[in-house]
Amino acid sequence: MTVKKADDHQTRDRIFRAATEVFEEKGYTGARMQEIADRAGINKALLHYYFRTKELLFRSVFQILLKKMFEKIISIFTEDISFKEKLKRFLDEHIEFMIKNPKLPIFLLNELSQNPALAEDLKEMVNYGQLRELIYTRHSKELKGYGIKKNDMPQLMVTVVSFSIFPFAARDMIKIMMPDLNDNKNFNTYMRERKSFASDFIMAALKHNKK
Repeated sequence: MTVKKADDHQTRDRIFRAATEVFEEKGYTGARMQEIADRAGINKALLHYYFRTKELLFRSVFQILLKKMFEKIISIFTEDISFKEKLKRFLDEHIEFMIKNPKLPIFLLNELSQNPALAEDLKEMVNYGQLRELIYTRHSKELKGYGIKKNDMPQLMVTVVSFSIFPFAARDMIKIMMPDLNDNKNFNTYMRERKSFASDFIMAALKHNKK
């Protein structure tokens, strides 16, 4: 089977989008290659031409999603700007990414709990120790001024990330507690407002900690 280069790129893109939808909705176990092929608008034989097995397709989707999620975020922390500005940029970029991929947190949590081997892909994508060292080394004076010591970094980093991820991971619970956020438009507006709220809240907490 031969496929032209332009057609190859378009077909791979359709497969990736269809596979992402199906895997996020049904997980690895519940996903079927036939359904992915149907959503991609191709036959099953062509899908197997690109990805011989469901496992290969799943790992490809998983790795691409991780790359999309972390690549831009990590680049923010290498920029020559203040910690406060990095915090603001991180929350802005991460929340916007989550708005575009709202099912991703639950998908990652479910699949990592069912298949611990996937954690290796996550470790390869994000070297937590290296990132923690990078942030603290570049901003040690600033962070010390807020009373943050090196061994406080795990608490700070988890707190910051939870501001953007938790509302998406707990969306079903939030729907019950706050019915006005059931509508996607209202929820997305709430999350965009959360960008500046979270940044200001964390900085206020750091300034309070300084006292």
